[in-house]
Amino acid sequence: MHCMHTPIAVYPYSMPKGRGTSANPANRFHRLHVERCDDGWPGDDVLQRRPETRITHERARSIISHNRSPDVPFEQSVNPYRGCEHGCIYCFARPTHAWLDLSPGLDFETRLFCKSNAADLLREALARPGYRCRPLALGTSTDPYQPLDREHGVTRRILEVLLEARHPVHVITKGAHVLRDLDLLAQLAEQRLATVSISLTSLDPDLKRTLEPRAASASRRLQQMRALTEAGVPVTALVAPVVPILTDPELERLLEAAAGHGACSAGYVLLRLPHEVSPLFRQWLQEHAPGKAARVMGRLREAHGGRDYNPAFGQRMRGKSHWTTLLAQRFRLACRRLGLDHRRLDELDSTRFRPPRDGNRQLPLFPPGG
Repeated sequence: MHCMHTPIAVYPYSMPKGRGTSANPANRFHRLHVERCDDGWPGDDVLQRRPETRITHERARSIISHNRSPDVPFEQSVNPYRGCEHGCIYCFARPTHAWLDLSPGLDFETRLFCKSNAADLLREALARPGYRCRPLALGTSTDPYQPLDREHGVTRRILEVLLEARHPVHVITKGAHVLRDLDLLAQLAEQRLATVSISLTSLDPDLKRTLEPRAASASRRLQQMRALTEAGVPVTALVAPVVPILTDPELERLLEAAAGHGACSAGYVLLRLPHEVSPLFRQWLQEHAPGKAARVMGRLREAHGGRDYNPAFGQRMRGKSHWTTLLAQRFRLACRRLGLDHRRLDELDSTRFRPPRDGNRQLPLFPPGG
């Protein structure tokens, strides 16, 4: 058997409409890499077929992930889905699809998994004796408000469990329908149990359309910031990722827009290109910004010690170079001027927690006083 080793397998026709990439590279665990190509013969339906979103319902075995990284301000997280239909070309979570023996490319945004039992698993986890309440981050490696959640509603069921348990939660999204759950988020926020981070990348609709094809528009995200704020839900503007050359000139404008729509704090993350994301992003640059590609990658490598990405704690989110030092100074000055005061997750109240009733636990045969 002959193995064809190729760094990236490209969808053989034009970029699929509404998708972040036309490529489906073999994941890093594959030894056999196969590249499809157009051999000129007509009628090859397999190659010409546009990729459709395929959703698989799965019974997850656990739902709470634990974090040991000092770079993020939370200890545990919940993700209701695997993969993300938003199709952001830069998404650092794309390599997680390799664990499913799928590609971090087109598969990540079209082969999606819905954790149908997520709310039940969360209820069981919170009801266990000895569970220690700390704020949960909702949506760290997938967007809880990506398009498929409109139909499946796993995110809302998770929030209902958290509200019942009076459990603090921090939601992270760039989706278009977070306001569907405004009633739950407002009730949680009233008890200091909820904050929402809405990520902003660019105010340029053309750039957004190729960077984040199925995510909400910047104007929609800003409108959601205002509505959440008016309902009493604290909102953080997360400028993420900052792409050198392409989006970093917008940093101050993005923060000004967020502050003008009610955000009370802000954060930023430098573009991260782990594993298979690097060749995918490089291909995107050659297609959409070929004249800037060398400058973008040069500045990024400078920030990561000569590599496309440095995964070391303390380096991966911000980088380290003269340019990243300047970027951090710009961010601090803008936040100080705009009153974005770096609200912290530890301001959420963990003392109100009460374990929910575990619906799967058998009730006692002889209840007290019976």
